[in-house]
Amino acid sequence: MAKKVPKSKKNASASQEQQAISSDIEKDLGFGTAISRNAKRLINPDGSMNVIRRGGGLRDIHPYHYLIGISWGRFWLIVFGFMFLFNMLFAALYVLVGTEQLNGLIEDESLLGQFAQAFYFSVQTFTTVGYGAISPEGHSASFIASIEAALGLIGFAFATGILYGRFARPTARILFSDKALIAPYRDGIKGFMFRIVNGRDNQLIELEVKVMLTWFKHATDTSRTYEPMKLERNRVALFPLSWTIVHPIDKDSPFHQLSEEEFAHCNPEILITIKGYDDTFAQDVHARSSYKAEDLVWGAKFEKMFYTDEDGETILQLDKLGEFKRMIK
Repeated sequence: MAKKVPKSKKNASASQEQQAISSDIEKDLGFGTAISRNAKRLINPDGSMNVIRRGGGLRDIHPYHYLIGISWGRFWLIVFGFMFLFNMLFAALYVLVGTEQLNGLIEDESLLGQFAQAFYFSVQTFTTVGYGAISPEGHSASFIASIEAALGLIGFAFATGILYGRFARPTARILFSDKALIAPYRDGIKGFMFRIVNGRDNQLIELEVKVMLTWFKHATDTSRTYEPMKLERNRVALFPLSWTIVHPIDKDSPFHQLSEEEFAHCNPEILITIKGYDDTFAQDVHARSSYKAEDLVWGAKFEKMFYTDEDGETILQLDKLGEFKRMIK
């Protein structure tokens, strides 16, 4: 007969497992230690991962995920490019079966002119506009037109679903300062600091940030080291203004007693992950970014980016997010 494990022991075991997982996350965000010194950023400033995937096949590409995640410019290019090629194909089919089966076509002896009119008829059929100036007359043209109309309805339904998904997907528009600063902090110590702001008018609450340094700590190191950076504050309940996130450079900091040249020689990258709750979508949103050694300004201080006007209104100046002034040595 199997021996029952007390509930308290089960809970203790689950708690230890959770702590182990949390400890692993603090040691490495998931990139591993084997990425070499000459690699580019792990996380690009726009939050994308600097990893190129190769060796996969078409089965590994999910159309919905791909169309949801790409940029708006690429999305519209694909949509209109598909519509153009689709109508070109059906225009060619109409010409192939004979333009005499399309009633209302303007007589034109050139093949290009016939193709152009067949293309316009194809667009009208695909979009179900149906002006009526041209209509299919033969069985072959009528069959092609019916297939095209059906595919057009399906295509527009699919495009509408993708378009809705892109609008409905919650995304954060958290802006990061272009530079991170090493500036005087307090109690005679310096601090590593960068600034963020919500680029939209929506409300973000319960914002939480994690900052981690990855570097080759010694000149002879062949594997990366990941060190979590303790912050002055890693969480705010509300996010109406800008937030300057500060890592005090005390004796426990990886920056402690390092010069600018020594720090740059370690090929460092400061990785930042942010999680917040979007009050509009009632869902969590995420943002990521990173800073390299060349993105750090030593001996500078951020300029204030908000003020109170004569009417008592607080004015937040988004264009001043990255403005700073150098300290007098």
